Amino acid sequence: MASIKQINDRKFKITVSNGYRADGRKICKAKTITVPDSVTKRGIHQYVAHAAEEMERLIKDGFAEDGEMTFEEYANRWLDRQVKYAPGTIGSYRRMLNRVYPFIGTIQLNKLRPLALENMLTHLRKRENHGKPIRETTVQRYLTVVSAVLSDAKRNEIIPKNPARMIDLPDTEKREQFIPTEADATRFLYALKKEPWHYLIFYLLAIYTGCRRGELCALKWTDIEFANDETLEMVITISHSRSVVAGKGVVEGATKNGKTRIICVNEDMGALLATYFLRRKRQILEKRIKYGDYLFTDDEGNLIHPDTFTKHLRTIFKKNGFPKTFHLHTLRHYFVSTLLHHGVDKQTVAELAGHADTSFLEKTYCHPQLDLKRKAAVVIGDVLISTEERQPA
Repeated sequence: MASIKQINDRKFKITVSNGYRADGRKICKAKTITVPDSVTKRGIHQYVAHAAEEMERLIKDGFAEDGEMTFEEYANRWLDRQVKYAPGTIGSYRRMLNRVYPFIGTIQLNKLRPLALENMLTHLRKRENHGKPIRETTVQRYLTVVSAVLSDAKRNEIIPKNPARMIDLPDTEKREQFIPTEADATRFLYALKKEPWHYLIFYLLAIYTGCRRGELCALKWTDIEFANDETLEMVITISHSRSVVAGKGVVEGATKNGKTRIICVNEDMGALLATYFLRRKRQILEKRIKYGDYLFTDDEGNLIHPDTFTKHLRTIFKKNGFPKTFHLHTLRHYFVSTLLHHGVDKQTVAELAGHADTSFLEKTYCHPQLDLKRKAAVVIGDVLISTEERQPA
């Protein structure tokens, strides 16, 4: 029950009790209000009673109690509660939030307005990366993380609305995905034949399964099973990821979306995996080193740093004349794009790639490659020419 104390004719102090703290002290929230001059003397009592009732409702429902928490405090608690994301993803969220705290960190959740977020975006757009202004897509990525925090506060009924959803954002330039052609893929597979076995298997799995770098680095032998007793087809379970987290080094945790998925590989890839296992086993016996659980270890049985695979692939691309735009994630792009363009349904591709739904695929990959666009141009050209030829002279 709210208590009301009159300070003067139009000023009142409203106090609401909301349980007790762990040490037995009562939790109280107080607010001083001033009744507007537009309210008649006769209506003052009703105005104050309504204000007290509204304040009590907000506090009992949780709005006022947590709504007075600053954005930075709530965001840090939100980060600590996230268990389904990979450590690298959490690290990325933390870095972006640290970047926005100077602009909105001290503002209480229930006082954060779209204008403050727009001012934040204005300041972020002035930042530079290697002497060049950062891209609008990067700026909006900061807002996306802020919006995730505020959506969580709204879901928990701490704030009634998410102000980040009320901002009118400019269109962003769509970044073209550089996807290898089938000829590029063939040339790349040929180049891999010259590589040591741990690099060969790593990059083949990247292009055969579309797995992310961290997921492959966390792959264990126990994650691989034969699909049946008659063939070398194999089933791979993807459940962990090894990511590089700023200030913490390499950390193993869940996959990017926190979900486990199953991927099948054909007999050719299965045979290579079986051969790789036998070679590793022989190497371990010859060198008398400790047998490891992971697929990708060095000659001493130690885990290989994820960056090693990224840097070595750049060397392969450069040595074989591939475009500078190609990188490790390009192999994943090829996997997804190839499946889509050969008729595999979007839901299956999304599940294999570890996406929560098909929306990202639709925005990013559902476009024909250049060769397919050329074929489309030939088709429409042939149709129009044949139509013209059928016209009477």
